[in-house]
Amino acid sequence: MAAGVLPFVRGVDLTKYDFKGGLFPDKTRNMTGLRWLKLDKTRLCYLPEELGTLKKLEEVSVCKNELTSLHGDLASLPGLKSIKASHNKLKDASIPSDIFALDDLSTLDLSHNQLTTVPAELEACRTILVLNISHNEIETIPPQLFINLTDLLHLDVSNNKLETLPPQLRRLLHLKVLVLNDNPLLHAQLRQLPSLSSLTTLYLRNTQRNISNFPSNLDMLKNLTDVDLSYNELSRVPDSLYTLSSLQRLNLSNNEILELSLIIDTWTKMQTLNLSNNKLTSLPTSLCKLQCLRRLFINDNNLDFEGIPASIGKLYPLECFCAANNNLELIPESLCRCTRLKKLVLTNNRLITLPEAVHLLSDLKLLDVRGNPQLIMPPKPAPIDENQNKLYNIDFSLQNQLRLIGVVPPGAAQQQAHAHKDALARKLRLRRRREQAADSQAQQVLKGMSDVAQEKKRLGDNLEELNAEISKAGKKWDEALNKPDLNYSEIFPEEVGQFPGLSVWQIENFYPVFIEDSTYYGKFYVGDCYIILNTTMDASGNMEWEIFYWIGQESSLDKKACSAIHAVNLRNMLGATGRTHREEMGDEADEFLELFGNDIAYIAGGNTSGFYSVDETVYPSRLYGLYGKRTITPYPIPLETSSLDPKEVLILDLGMTVHVWVGALAKGVKRSKARLIAEKINKDERKNQAEIVMSYQGYEETDFWEIFGGMPDEIEPADLKQYKGGKPCLYKVNLGMGYLELPQVRYELITEHTVKPSAEILPSKRLLNTLLDSKQVYILDSHTDVFVWIGRKSPRLVRAAALKLAYEISAMIHRPSFAIVSKQLEGTESVIFKARFKNWNDVLKVDYTKTPGGLEGPQVKQDAKDKENKIDLSAIFLPRQPPMPDNEASQLMEEWNEDLDVMNGFVLEGKKFVSLPQEEFGKFYTKDCYVFLCRYWVPPEIDPEEDQEEEEEPVDDIQCVVYFWQGRDAANMGWLTFTFTLQKKFETLFPGKLEVVKMKQQQENLKFLSHFHQKFIISNGSRKEAMLDKERKALDQPRFYHIRSNGGLLTTRCVEIETNPKLLNSEFCYILKVPFNSTDSAGIVYGWIGRVSSSNQARLLEDILADMFGDEYSVQMINEGEEPENFFWVGLGGKPDSYDEEASYLHYARLFRCSNEKGYFSVSEKCADFCQDDLADDDIMLLDNGESMFMWVGGQTSQVEVKLGLKTASVYIQHLKSKGIKRRLRLVKKGNEPWEFTRCFHAWVPFK
Repeated sequence: MAAGVLPFVRGVDLTKYDFKGGLFPDKTRNMTGLRWLKLDKTRLCYLPEELGTLKKLEEVSVCKNELTSLHGDLASLPGLKSIKASHNKLKDASIPSDIFALDDLSTLDLSHNQLTTVPAELEACRTILVLNISHNEIETIPPQLFINLTDLLHLDVSNNKLETLPPQLRRLLHLKVLVLNDNPLLHAQLRQLPSLSSLTTLYLRNTQRNISNFPSNLDMLKNLTDVDLSYNELSRVPDSLYTLSSLQRLNLSNNEILELSLIIDTWTKMQTLNLSNNKLTSLPTSLCKLQCLRRLFINDNNLDFEGIPASIGKLYPLECFCAANNNLELIPESLCRCTRLKKLVLTNNRLITLPEAVHLLSDLKLLDVRGNPQLIMPPKPAPIDENQNKLYNIDFSLQNQLRLIGVVPPGAAQQQAHAHKDALARKLRLRRRREQAADSQAQQVLKGMSDVAQEKKRLGDNLEELNAEISKAGKKWDEALNKPDLNYSEIFPEEVGQFPGLSVWQIENFYPVFIEDSTYYGKFYVGDCYIILNTTMDASGNMEWEIFYWIGQESSLDKKACSAIHAVNLRNMLGATGRTHREEMGDEADEFLELFGNDIAYIAGGNTSGFYSVDETVYPSRLYGLYGKRTITPYPIPLETSSLDPKEVLILDLGMTVHVWVGALAKGVKRSKARLIAEKINKDERKNQAEIVMSYQGYEETDFWEIFGGMPDEIEPADLKQYKGGKPCLYKVNLGMGYLELPQVRYELITEHTVKPSAEILPSKRLLNTLLDSKQVYILDSHTDVFVWIGRKSPRLVRAAALKLAYEISAMIHRPSFAIVSKQLEGTESVIFKARFKNWNDVLKVDYTKTPGGLEGPQVKQDAKDKENKIDLSAIFLPRQPPMPDNEASQLMEEWNEDLDVMNGFVLEGKKFVSLPQEEFGKFYTKDCYVFLCRYWVPPEIDPEEDQEEEEEPVDDIQCVVYFWQGRDAANMGWLTFTFTLQKKFETLFPGKLEVVKMKQQQENLKFLSHFHQKFIISNGSRKEAMLDKERKALDQPRFYHIRSNGGLLTTRCVEIETNPKLLNSEFCYILKVPFNSTDSAGIVYGWIGRVSSSNQARLLEDILADMFGDEYSVQMINEGEEPENFFWVGLGGKPDSYDEEASYLHYARLFRCSNEKGYFSVSEKCADFCQDDLADDDIMLLDNGESMFMWVGGQTSQVEVKLGLKTASVYIQHLKSKGIKRRLRLVKKGNEPWEFTRCFHAWVPFK
């Protein structure tokens, strides 16, 4: 026996599922109550045998499949009324004859197939009302067909090979729609048409119509509203058409019409008129009398300015005017009086200008004037823009940004003082006036006191009279009381109790919620409480009310109390005289049961209590892939190591920990957007309590791999698109008396949207959250996820049924094993659910009402209380961070090295770390990874309150720090190797005392740099390559090193740079190694001392030369200007014409990062010791070098960040200008950096 809710399903739409290869769900047999079934676009090759078990089926649709036959069990379905099998591969023999013996068959659609004849048995099916056999290869229609099928309402035989139509067509007196398009009906006179008196739609496109073979009399077609005669051979409009005053749509395009008659004004109901692709030279003035015309198409004619009536402005309802490919020099100015005009197309004309009033068409959405080379647009009236400093609803004015950080803008102090002065003067004026009017005011006060005394006396007299009347009448005390003036409009609607009938409310979250569907009256949840109002009308027409409140046996205390309180509130609101009746479950009074026909039902369950209850939320572990470019959408993938792809960015959701895994070849844009998605999950679903971990390939933590069951040997590319699925299916759950229906929402069709979406959204066929109705329940099937969206005002029974149905539908359809069903309550939807909808999960809300130019966009009324989008530009207003003084840096270096007990070094060779000799400490290579284990002495903590005479001395402690250093060109596997080898070994040796610090080249920790005493040397290549070249005595290329410190002594580095003499600077020291191809000497090394370099750098240069090179090299110290001509300039590639003689930019250089990584646009400043790797490819970077403000745009930066970054740079320049400092803005794109930009970075190399 079938279980669950499937037997109660009356209709289901399974469109777009893939059932090819026997994947049709077997559990469809359990839907024994199914009345309609849609299987469109499911790749079916044959009819499933399960259809034969659905004995109550009335409608079946199998359109757009791969069916070659309809043979099956359709004839065994006695109640079948509709068969739709269009867009298949059906032939004549594919149609079974027994289906035409069905008693109730009324709709048959066999269009877009391969039929050559009309099925012979079709004429016996007299119940057919809708017949569609278009887009086949049918040549003739048997006369007997129209003799028997006299009840036809819709007939479509278009796109066939019909040359004639049987005379019996005139018997179809009830026919409303006749479609004959694209048939060779040249010799068919269509004399049958005047007899079809019920006809409303007639399509004769491309049927070789001309004046001679078109019916001359159509007076009987009083109901005809839609006619299509396009692509024919008409030289003029047939006279019989002018008599059709009921026409609303007429298509006469692609004919040979030369002119229109003046009697065109008979089409008083015409809304759409298409005259494109004809030979018209003018339009009659009577056209302006068509007061219902909304769309006029006159493209591809021979019209000029004089050919358009000057009174065309009388067509006030006109919304669309298309006149492309004509000879128009101007358009009538009166056309701009059509204030409802939304679309104006004038392409490929001879336009010189347009009326200035065209800018006043407020509803105009599209103005197309392309193909008019001599056109000069009229000047647009300059509107007063109050938001000229705003972008994306953000105020970028300098005054506003300074105000946000608590700084008084320039000139504001004077304004405040002036305002204070004005306020004081006003106060004095008011005081003088008050003193002058003191006498009159005193008189008014006395008069007011006298009036109050008289009013009190009058009220006292009225009270005595009232008491006398009460005592005389003998009324009760409570009858003389006035009702309190209480407002219950926020609880109950004002129209409640004004009409006879029954009203029921359910208590939910301390308030009554009205149950709109009367089918749920009398069905009570045992865990809920209800308020029932019975309104009746007496003989005199007055309303009488009975109020009950029903208490469920398992209802909570808050529900019981609220039902009693709100029942009394309802009585007070209505002014009812009776009392409220308490009804308890199982002990209801007879008068209460009579309200529901003595038929009430108890249902297990109920709403949750209004009081908060703390339940521990369990989050399933899931892995998400990301697809899309501009809009990133996450989708579930298997939680396996095979899902990891070096080109992808994945999100691993573990509940309170969210990992963002970044592949080695992944793009930066995806990384940033994945981080934003993770931040959104944490904010919306985890109350900002989850931890977000950025896990880069090769740098993952150990707990990351524990989820996967261990680290894989190698990460290979994976095909994740197979899990993405197709477009999601959105179902609307309908619940009736004992049945369920699951129709799909065709969100790609504009008719499904209550609010018409813009043209930018509709073509993408994306879901919109405006499709979701708070009174309904929806099921969203995205193949790997099934979501049940529950509206706030949806009925309780629909919610319960939808959840059960979602689980059964999920199990019925073939889907991956990791697919789950989740519940989404309105207002608390998950980020993964929102991502399925367009523009629902945007991080930065964009104000699209601001248009860059041309026509103004639609004016959107915004709430004045709306806040501006959050941004943070405070960093650009802070002073520049000064470099650390030399004495302070020396003191820090000395203290950190005193605390250093032992330092051990390791370098990665192959797949393991080997010990690094002591003499190589401080010598690094860009292709290598290094590990340094440092043990520091930690002084013991002495409690001053302890006894000083205690003999035990405090024990010293140690702290172990592991520094991992990665070169710019090193592979990412170095960190992964360290994590699973050395790190575990160190954690065993120093449990609880180990700290790991990861660093990249030129982004080192200051404490780490201090251990090398400014002798931090970085060479290109790898240590292994250098040792092999030394052993083989291979001829090396000249090497050039630059000694520089960006933020004090601690940041001093000696980095190998390109052998380019233009990189010399008089403020620095350099090292040039020139190798020789000789056995006597390995080469010569020059220590170049700049003319204005510091003495400390010169001493450091000597020390570095002594450590780097042995006796095999000849070392020479030379000053600037004393360079030898033979080897020095030859080693650098020649003597330059000039090079920099100063480095003043070091005293001004500042680097800012502009990003929306935090969920909003913010600016942060890099430290003074910045490097090239700090330039983020997916962000905007701002560099101030003391002369110019460079705006650097990465290769993967979004357009939003570019616009906001440009505004930020403008604010920065304005801020400096207010201080008397000038900067000019320069835009720089990644890979095209000028010398003024690159010299601010130590050891700049071209981007790969």
